[in-house]
Amino acid sequence: MADLEEEDLKMALRMSMQQHESPEPKRSKPEDDSGETPEESPEVKNRRLQRELMAAAAEKRMSATKSSAASVLKSAESVKEVKISGSEDEGKDKIVNLEKCKDKIGNLGTELSSVEANHLFAMIFGNEVSKDVLAQWSNQGIRFSPDPETSMGLVQHEGGPCGVLAAIQAFVLKYLLFPSEESEVAPNMSTSLGLRRVSKNEYVTGDIFSSLSKDKKSRALVRSMSEILFLCGSNEKTVISTLNILDGDIEGSVECLEDEAIAKALEDLSIDSGSDLRKVLRVHTCTSRSNAFQKLRLMLPAFRSRMGALLFLISALLSRGLDNVQTDRDDPSQPLVTAPFGHASQEIVNLLLSGKAAANVFDGRMDLGGGMFVNGISTPVEVGFLTLLESLNFCKVGQYLKCPRWPIWVVGSESHYTVLFALDNKVQDENELESRESQIRRAFDAQDQSGGGGFISVEGFHQVLKETSINLPSEKLEHLCGMGFIVWSEFWQVLLDIDKSLGGVKDSSGLMGKKVFDLYHFNGIAKSIVNGSQASSGAENPIQRPRLTKLRVSVPPRWTPEEFMANVSAAPSGEKQNSVEVSKPEPAQHAPLVDCIRTRWNRAVCNWEGDAPSIV
Repeated sequence: MADLEEEDLKMALRMSMQQHESPEPKRSKPEDDSGETPEESPEVKNRRLQRELMAAAAEKRMSATKSSAASVLKSAESVKEVKISGSEDEGKDKIVNLEKCKDKIGNLGTELSSVEANHLFAMIFGNEVSKDVLAQWSNQGIRFSPDPETSMGLVQHEGGPCGVLAAIQAFVLKYLLFPSEESEVAPNMSTSLGLRRVSKNEYVTGDIFSSLSKDKKSRALVRSMSEILFLCGSNEKTVISTLNILDGDIEGSVECLEDEAIAKALEDLSIDSGSDLRKVLRVHTCTSRSNAFQKLRLMLPAFRSRMGALLFLISALLSRGLDNVQTDRDDPSQPLVTAPFGHASQEIVNLLLSGKAAANVFDGRMDLGGGMFVNGISTPVEVGFLTLLESLNFCKVGQYLKCPRWPIWVVGSESHYTVLFALDNKVQDENELESRESQIRRAFDAQDQSGGGGFISVEGFHQVLKETSINLPSEKLEHLCGMGFIVWSEFWQVLLDIDKSLGGVKDSSGLMGKKVFDLYHFNGIAKSIVNGSQASSGAENPIQRPRLTKLRVSVPPRWTPEEFMANVSAAPSGEKQNSVEVSKPEPAQHAPLVDCIRTRWNRAVCNWEGDAPSIV
């Protein structure tokens, strides 16, 4: 009897496994001539009921087995579980699964080869990078400031990655301030930002950024990251880097829980070599902007994490292609992160702003002779760049970076990058004086073979005069050419004394070149400040918070403040009084940022309330 039951159970199992097959028709006994179906015997009826019960039990066991197998498979694929205790009111713990090498879209990332990972690490950090520099670049996320007055800004905690953050910040401001820049991935953004359009290039807000929600800022951030990476990928593709220990499944839970889960997952992560990078890094290639937007949006928790700035730099380098990056550079043997302090190089900033890792900020490329060339910026850019080093005559920023499409500039000092911007693109409009100065300067720079030093040969100078229709008096021409080379600053001073009719820029009305406008400066650094005075005053852990400073900028028609005061004292009574009164500048305030602004708007006078804006 037991053998018979076992055979019946096997038959029931076979029948239940053939759910999608047409059952074989049962053979019935031939009906008798009367046409009546013979009655089942009690034994046959009992056997049939027993089989039906066994089949039902077998199907139930099989369903349980399938469910168990699925659970085992899911458990086997999981790398780790991070257990996050909720509040006491929740009554239970939250479990966040961090799956290996899989994101919410369902595509597996690609692993770098050993050669590529080592090449990437050496390109960024070199072969003798310090622990401090690695710590700086492994502990900086891409996060917005928690302070309401600077909520549109990315906050910086470490000294090295500011070049990456400032470049992203500049593009974020582009999308927040000028939302007419629409794309298929973010429709109707202009009406959702709380910005009221006043004119073609002007937008105003009550408190500038106080009305921006987290969602709007996140959308602007994702669009900015996508645009930069496609720029690096020649607008054909983008490569997005993430870590294989992170899973997009955490996206959608409470943000603080996401961040806590990722922080826990990254707790013991250390990247000290190309081999370490290869173990944890995965890359995703996108050729569609909408797909890239969606993937970046899902990966925002990873970019918010302490590895965020480094992940984005790696994404930009891989989007450009490592071989192309080395071709862009003047000296590929040097690391992109500069020693000994770990600052982002100009090549990193240029890559993120222009899509190419050029080392210089002038326009085009420069022929040094003997078949040697050095690369600058080769195309117009969306957001620009100004630097304190230009005011110190260490370099010359070209018109591409100085006059970008939108009035937003990354500002470089000797050790830090910040952002300068205007709410109105009209600040970019050239008046008569600026237009003439730009024309002459472009002709001068075309003859400048000094690497941006601001001087040209006598032969090149004569070509400039011819191209710009400048008719210099013979004594001034002899004076300028007497040294065998011509310096821009001296040439410009001569032009200020040459009347417009002779090709100069002297204007008897005194109004040529007058401008007044507002600029804003954002410094995202948030770090402890410890010095002797604070220590002696008993201050504990003083913090420098991200700062947004409004500057009133006045560009006098001709005068620098020094020239103006000299003219007032020298002018005879009753002479030029009207022009002097019109051009009188406001009392000037000075900070290194003002020197940067004057490289863009010569003779600018700046004023602000409160502490001076800082570019360090």
